[in-house]
Formats: sequence, structure tokens, C-alpha cells
Amino acid sequence: MTSKWAPDTWRKFPVMQMPDYADAAKLAAVESQLAGYPPLVFAGEARKLKKRLAKVAEGKGFLLQGGDCAESFAEHSADNIRDFFRVFLQMAVVLTFAGGQPVVKVGRVAGQFAKPRSSPTETIDGVEYPIYRGDIVNDSAATVEGRKPDPERQIMAYRQSAATLNLLRAFAQGGYANLEHVHQWMLGFLKDSPASEQYNDLANRLTDTLGFMRAVGITAETAPQLRTTDFFTSHEALLLGYEQAMTRVDSTSGDYYATSGHMLWIGDRTRQLDHAHVEFARGIKNPIGLKCGPSLKPDELIKLIDVLNPDNEAGRLTLIARFGADKVEKHLPELIRAVKREGRAVVWSCDPMHGNTIKSTSGYKTRPFDAVMSEVRRFMSVHQAEGTHAGGVHIEMTGKDVTECTGGLRAITDEDLNDRYHTFCDPRLNAAQALELAFLLADELKKEQTLRPRKVDDENVEAAE
Repeated sequence: MTSKWAPDTWRKFPVMQMPDYADAAKLAAVESQLAGYPPLVFAGEARKLKKRLAKVAEGKGFLLQGGDCAESFAEHSADNIRDFFRVFLQMAVVLTFAGGQPVVKVGRVAGQFAKPRSSPTETIDGVEYPIYRGDIVNDSAATVEGRKPDPERQIMAYRQSAATLNLLRAFAQGGYANLEHVHQWMLGFLKDSPASEQYNDLANRLTDTLGFMRAVGITAETAPQLRTTDFFTSHEALLLGYEQAMTRVDSTSGDYYATSGHMLWIGDRTRQLDHAHVEFARGIKNPIGLKCGPSLKPDELIKLIDVLNPDNEAGRLTLIARFGADKVEKHLPELIRAVKREGRAVVWSCDPMHGNTIKSTSGYKTRPFDAVMSEVRRFMSVHQAEGTHAGGVHIEMTGKDVTECTGGLRAITDEDLNDRYHTFCDPRLNAAQALELAFLLADELKKEQTLRPRKVDDENVEAAE
């Protein structure tokens, strides 16, 4: 690492997973244009998220992070954003009410346009094309022209992110998130799903609780937290030129913040200690995530933590474990023990998606729901055994009724995948599977609560007094 950091020092380092743009002048012009655009998020919002994550690191909350595998220009619509937000709210209510913990809500949205890939090319019908790297880079359609990396797509990604954020802020703060509407969040196609009965039962109990609160004078008008919610955005910081252009100096603190999203993460393919993505992330003050795969060794993890969070600031760093259901017990305990031994303050989160991707007999890339849930259970079991807090989950999901992941209560089979397989990249949990996961996760959180003493939030106690 260089001793002095600036938004462009990453350019002096080796870089992985970056597209090769043919026209360097055009790329520079786009990045210069983006640098003059208004920020998408603000430093104060990122600091608020960091404060919430600090509570999670202390064992006083749970991180729910989820959203699209890769956002699409073609599927950008108010209905899709609303449906995603509704399911996300349902999941958060289930985890809060049934799990007994405050939930920090972070979407993979309004910026999740770029994807790392295992190969630079793919062959379709005997023709080799550059690989699709996300709509911010090139087109998913297999044409020679469409697969060329185009800098202008970054402008479109910015504009779509701004529009998405505008709608999400309206939903979160304008009354749509009012807990009194908990029954109205049920999507039409979910009403016949097996998870709907569970959700309606919980919603009825929540409605009864709100009725009692109204009787003693606590209403959505007197308690704003009943009608609004804090919702944050996140994405993988993969396209570093775009991130540099969106990095600004906060006028109140003098610190640099990436204003493309509240939280950015480094992927498992780009976490090399002496490479550009780690160099860029170490200098911004946003909360940072770090994907931790099977190849990550304990000593390497400690070195990465020291670079990304040298002040050991709680809420700064979230470690996102993504091993695969059958590899959790082999890799996770040694990482937890190293972090615990060194006294590092981190949030531990589970990505049960990426390590459980398989190719179905019908030829589709898919993820079995049982494997996804198995990794979550194993993740939480290891933390219980190690005496640490399983602090969150990081999932790829949608509010739509897709058929991309097999299994779940609706028992989607390999043969069903062809019905509504809409993803441009990786398979996502559909709305019913996401809600089912929330209930199963809530059960695991209840077990954790019984196995360890509940930590009292001193700030809440002081506020109550």
C-alpha cells in the first residue's frame, strides 16, 4: 500500500476484472462528466449505516443485505422496484418480530450493475464473444457490437441509480413502510404460497400489538419509527473508474466518501492485498464489505483487515462468508478464531448463494434452496460454537415470481426452470423463497438468543430513562 491515499492511487496497482475499453479518451471524458454529477448518496447517510453496523458487530442487531444479482437497464421499472422493496420489508419484519433483533436493511440495488466473471470470453453457437460483465459495461445480447465495453453505459447506470434511489427514499420515508400496512405488503402471487399463511399469522400478531400501542397513545403519528424506515444501498465496487468519479470530499469531515452507494464491497476475485480494489477501498470512509471464499487464509484475512480497517472501527468492515454448504465447517472456524484472537471488530455475514451454484440437468445455472439454507444454518451453528455473533445474511433475490433457484416450499424442479428464468447472470431467490428463508432464519435467530445472554443496548436504556 502507498502511505498517502487519493481517489486515483489505485491506478498504480495491478487490477483484476476490469473491462478493456478500446477508446481511452472516451472513457476519460465519461469519467470526467460523472465527476461533476451530484452525489447519489451522502456522507451522513453512510455514517448512519456505519453506526447501525457497529451495533450488529456488538451482537445487538442483524444485517439483511439482498437484491438483484446484476441490475438491468431493460427491467428498470417502478413496479419491479416496489415489488422488491415490499418483499424486503416483509423479510425485515419477520426477522425483527420473530427474531427479536433490530434489522439493518441494505439492498443490492441502485448501483449493482457490474459483475466479476470467471472467463473473459464465452462461445455461443460456435462464435466467441467477450463475456457479459453487467449492463454498466456491455450488453447481455450475444452480438459482436453489443459485447464491446462502452463507457457511455456508466452514464445510464448513474441515471438509473438516481431514479431508483428517488423511489426507494419515497417508499422508505413517505409512509409506504408504515407497519400498519403490514398486510398490504403481500404480493398477489404470494398469497397462494405456503409461506403466506405464516406471514399472515405474524402480521395479525403485529397488528394486535400495534392496536395495544395505539390504546396507550403510541401511534405512527407520535412514533415516526412506526411509519418510516432507514434503507441503505450497496454494490460491489468493481468498476474503479466509475467509483473514483463518484468519490467526493465530505464538507463536514474532510474525509473521502464514495457517493455511488452507502456500502461497497470487495469481491472474492478482487481482494488481493497488493491490488487496486483493496487500495481504493482502504481510503474511503464508507462501510466496506469483504467477500471471504474458501481460498482465503487466516493470516491473509488479518492483513486485509489491518489495511481496510486499521483503526479497528466497529461497523467499518463486514466479512461476507461464501464457502458453499459443504465447506463451511472446514474454512469458517479458523477465520473466526483468527479474528477473535486479534480482537478485530467486524460484522460476520453469510452469503449462501455463490458457493452453491450448480448446473442443472436441464442446462440452467441454478442454486438449490436446501443448499442455500444449509449454508445459513451451518454458518450460524459455527458462530454459536465459537461464541461469536452470526451478524447477517447476504442474498441474491428478486420481488418477482421467477423460477431460477430449485426447491423451496413450492418445490421448483429442474424442469420448472425454463418457465420464468429471467436473470441475465446468476440465479436469484424468488419472492416466495426469500420470504421462506426469512422465516427459517428467524427460527435460527431464536435459537441463538436462547444460547447466549442477550446484550442490552445502553443507548436505548439511557433513552428510556
